Amino acid sequence: MPPFTARFVALPARFRRQRVLVIGCGDVGTRLLRQRVAAAPGKVGDTARRTRPAVQFYALIRNEAQAQSLREVGVVPLRGDLDRPASLRRLVGLATHCVHLAPPLATAADGGDARTLALVRALRRGRLPRALAYVSTSGVYGDCQGQWVDERRMPRPQTLRARRRVAAERVVRGLRHQGVRVSVLRAPGIYAADRPQGTPKERLLRGTPILCEADDVYTNHIHADDLARACWLALWRARPGRVFNLNDDTQLKMGAYFTWAAALYGLPPPPSLSLEQAKKVLSPAMLGFWTESRRLVNRRVQQELKLRFRYPTVADGLLSCGGDAVA
Repeated sequence: MPPFTARFVALPARFRRQRVLVIGCGDVGTRLLRQRVAAAPGKVGDTARRTRPAVQFYALIRNEAQAQSLREVGVVPLRGDLDRPASLRRLVGLATHCVHLAPPLATAADGGDARTLALVRALRRGRLPRALAYVSTSGVYGDCQGQWVDERRMPRPQTLRARRRVAAERVVRGLRHQGVRVSVLRAPGIYAADRPQGTPKERLLRGTPILCEADDVYTNHIHADDLARACWLALWRARPGRVFNLNDDTQLKMGAYFTWAAALYGLPPPPSLSLEQAKKVLSPAMLGFWTESRRLVNRRVQQELKLRFRYPTVADGLLSCGGDAVA
C-alpha cells in the first residue's frame, strides 16, 4: 500500500491576507483607512519593504451613509453597533488585527465602558485577532501639576470621562491572557485643519477665554494624521501589553498656545481669567481641561514604534495648513 500523502488545500484568498478591522470609523479611523489603502500593498509603516502580505480592510459602521465612500477606497463596511451587542456577530473570528477607536458612551454614569466590553465579548466568540491597538486618552493620568509624565505613571483619573477610559483599557488589556498582542495609545488633544473643530480658530472667534499666566496649565497635542499612522504601526511593532503616550514635541501652556494661534489667524488675543473666575462661568467638562496640567514624554512611541512625526509640533501642523487654517 503506498504511503499516505497529505493533501493541502489552499485557503480562500480572503483568509491568506491580513484582515484589519477598524472599530470607530470617525475622523481618525477614516484617515487610517485612507492612508493605508493608498499605500502600496505590503507596506508596513513608512518603509517600502514588502514585509507583509496584502491587507483587506473592514470597518464597523452604524449607518449606510459611510458605506459607499468606504467601498470606493476598497474597504468592506460592516453594519453593527457597539450599543447593540447582538449586531456584532459578523465580527466573530473575522480580523487578524483590530484598531479600536470608539469612545465610551458619554452618558455612562458608572465610569465603565459597555461598548468596549461588548466588542471584546464578540471577539472572544471566535478566533481572536493577533493584535489589537486601543486609542485611549492622556486624561487618565489626571492632574500632574505640570510634571513630566511617562507611561510608567499610574493612572489617576479625575473625571468621569477619564474613568471610563481606564475601564476600557482594563478590558482590552485582559485579552493579553488569551495571546492577543494588545497595545494602548494614550492621545491628548487631536487637531487638524480638515477635522471638525480641529483648530483653535472657532474657539477664538467665539471669544472663549484662557487662564491667566499664574494659573495656566500645560497642554499636549497630536495631529490626526500622525495619530492614524501610530495606530497602524502599533499593530505590527508594539510589544504585548505596551502603553504609549501619543503626543508630539510641543511644550506649551494652553494660554500661550491660543495666544499664538490668535496671532496666526490675525485675531485679537483671547481674554484671560483667573481659575477662581473660570470656576464661576465654565461647565464642569471644560473646567476639567483647565485644572489638569501635565507634560507627556513621547520617547517610547518614537523609539519602539519608530514613529516619525510629520508634524513634530502643533505650530508645524497649523502652519502647514496655509490658507485653509488661516482663512
